[in-house]
Amino acid sequence: MMLPSLTVALSETRGRGVFTSEKIKANTVIEISPVLVFPAKEVADAEKTLLFNYFFEWGKNLKKRALGMGYISMYNHSYNSNCEYEMDYENETIKIITVKDVAAGEELFINYNANPIDTTPVWFDKKIVK
Repeated sequence: MMLPSLTVALSETRGRGVFTSEKIKANTVIEISPVLVFPAKEVADAEKTLLFNYFFEWGKNLKKRALGMGYISMYNHSYNSNCEYEMDYENETIKIITVKDVAAGEELFINYNANPIDTTPVWFDKKIVK
């Protein structure tokens, strides 16, 4: 399931990202997509590829990795995101939900720390964010 207003386009400074062509209210489920799960024994090899930057840590012990289908792996990171994600390990899906109103034309962001306001530096951004 994906809202028809979502599209992938060039982001100002982040390569491609997910945008909306229509206004979206807070607490709206905008996408539920399956994931391709990599078992723990394959993670080291898979992380040596371009996929490294698109994986989600997966499973109760976070030893597996998941690659989102749909637009899931295309959402860019922000420490003050307008969306959050929820993982469903049993059904192997990720859900994206808005956490604030989003204007038409706006880019949709998730916080890679799994919390919309968590400022813990992520792997590609080692500076401390206030």
